[in-house]
Amino acid sequence: MSWLDLPEDSLFGVANLPYGVFEPEGGTPRAGVRIGDLVLDLAAALADPVFDRPDLNGFLAQGRARWSEVRASVRDLLTDPGHRPRIEPLLYPLDQVRLRLPFEVADYVDFYASENHATNLGRMFRPDSAPLTPNWKHLPIGYHGRSGTVVASGTEIVRPRGQRKAPDEAAPTFGASRRLDIEAEVGFVVGTGSALGTPIPVGGFAEHVFGVCLVNDWSARDLQAWEYVPLGPFLGKSFATSVSPWIVPLEALQHARVAPPERDPEPLPYLADDEKWGLDLRLEVRLNGHLVSRPPFSSMYWTPAQMLAHLTVNGASARTGDLYASGTVSGTERDEYGSFIELSWGGKTPVELPDGETRTFLEDGDEVRITAIAPGPDGDFIGFGEVTGRVTPALGD
Repeated sequence: MSWLDLPEDSLFGVANLPYGVFEPEGGTPRAGVRIGDLVLDLAAALADPVFDRPDLNGFLAQGRARWSEVRASVRDLLTDPGHRPRIEPLLYPLDQVRLRLPFEVADYVDFYASENHATNLGRMFRPDSAPLTPNWKHLPIGYHGRSGTVVASGTEIVRPRGQRKAPDEAAPTFGASRRLDIEAEVGFVVGTGSALGTPIPVGGFAEHVFGVCLVNDWSARDLQAWEYVPLGPFLGKSFATSVSPWIVPLEALQHARVAPPERDPEPLPYLADDEKWGLDLRLEVRLNGHLVSRPPFSSMYWTPAQMLAHLTVNGASARTGDLYASGTVSGTERDEYGSFIELSWGGKTPVELPDGETRTFLEDGDEVRITAIAPGPDGDFIGFGEVTGRVTPALGD
């Protein structure tokens, strides 16, 4: 128990302690740990200059032993009343600080790991064929994204422009996306990297990945549909990817670990996930404050450990600050779909909102908010920082 007066149902107690970067009024950006609705200044609390910088990368590079040591120290500072006189002045109310992108993104890879999501899109776009491509259950499919457009939660999303061609149009046109969408995802932040030519095995996941965040991989479905053959996602994805401000360390998620779904066929040996790194993360998606979906991450076919193993199996190096995301998280029911292309079934079935409005895809002014919880110790839950974004008109509109 903390000496702080935290509500019993707080999602940000000492069992969580996620890391982020904050900027106090009149101060400079620095690393902090969230406790309740406060953020602890780590550089001052631990007298460690690695935290007195505008990103977590220096700390992430120190590795698993150091991550555990710092977590234990922070827990002690927040639970031993003897530390209260020194530590209490180093706690800042969240509503008095600015939260920033928590780490400098090195590379960004996005996967396609939900069987439900892949099946839904296959049924939409290939109704006369098998919904899954022949390779889907043999390897985690992914693509390399653009690290330079990974942005902090709260950043406004300018509606992208590009070429689009509807099926009933004779030729492509240029303009603002008409089918702007979201993808509710979970992201994994690499702490310690790997040498070029040296794959990371599935069993090395916890040694290399520091923690977990939430991701909204904004998607312009009309741009994507026209451009993706034959090389895959490009401008329809690269304009913005939002991440939550807090990284929940893997050590906080031990009670959330679950076995992934049964695999058929069994994957090749390098993808055998004997440690079963499925995670029971329960996402919620809100549009303009209205709950529209509850995607369950526990249903994901490929685990984050398998994703990292496949990402590096060809010898590709991993670097501190690499971000890889799960792809859209979707369950089996409509109210568990993690994208509007699924919720509206390609625009054919509008989503009805409680205020009487409907949506197929996003309109200017819409705000999307994604949150999540996970089981913690003693039947409690821990939380993830929300990832939000509001759509603004395309440039020139």
